[in-house]
Amino acid sequence: MSAVRLETRALAFGHPGRTLARDVGFTLAAGEALAVLGPNGGGKTTLFRTLLGLLPRHGGEILLDGRALEDWDRRSLARTLGYVPQQHAGYFNFTVREAVLMGRTAHVGLFATPAEADRAAAAEAIEALGIGPLADRIYTRISGGERQLALIARALAQGPRLLVMDEPTASLDFGNQALVLRQIRALAARGIGVIFSTHDPDHALACADRVMLLKDGVLALGAPHEAISPESLERLYGVHVDVVSLPAPLAGSVCVPRLAT
Repeated sequence: MSAVRLETRALAFGHPGRTLARDVGFTLAAGEALAVLGPNGGGKTTLFRTLLGLLPRHGGEILLDGRALEDWDRRSLARTLGYVPQQHAGYFNFTVREAVLMGRTAHVGLFATPAEADRAAAAEAIEALGIGPLADRIYTRISGGERQLALIARALAQGPRLLVMDEPTASLDFGNQALVLRQIRALAARGIGVIFSTHDPDHALACADRVMLLKDGVLALGAPHEAISPESLERLYGVHVDVVSLPAPLAGSVCVPRLAT
């Protein structure tokens, strides 16, 4: 699997008739995890859908492997970019195993059935996310958090070279949040570029190589300890936050909001 680089130049994005952000420029290299932090309505999901070609740009450029995004055919794009949406209710009575296997669609020929290699990729993804006991259950009858894990497994089964994850830890309990954060680091270690959004600065501090703060454009972009500060988080969320360094043998920092008035 060859490496792929994603780049935006002076990107403007938004909804029809309304631009949410302008002059957004960043790169996502192979093997890098980039976290995007921002308030509700700040444009994280809209940015991701624009990067995937699901929404039209309002300006600027999106380059994938040095080629304009619009120059990629949809099948090649589907084999390169994986997507974990923020939520997905599902409407048909597929099992979790079948839902994960759908991640192999871009690799299966027209009118063809999944091969043994496709089923093996789906099984491996199910195992990686620890959802083996759910494999034969109906996707629409499991919890929202369990569906989120199945969506991540589906994206892993796709075998992407870059992965876009919209709030992948939403609806998950503490243990499964840690599982997903470990998966992000494992994917990056395999040379896959991962861009993910989160509402928790601690998640960005724990597993991201770089962090982008997004509100009406890019407020900050850099290493986690540089981009995440009391001042930048106050600008982003409008609350006072202390960024506390952890003592040895622990490493890193955690963010603690000031609750006293």
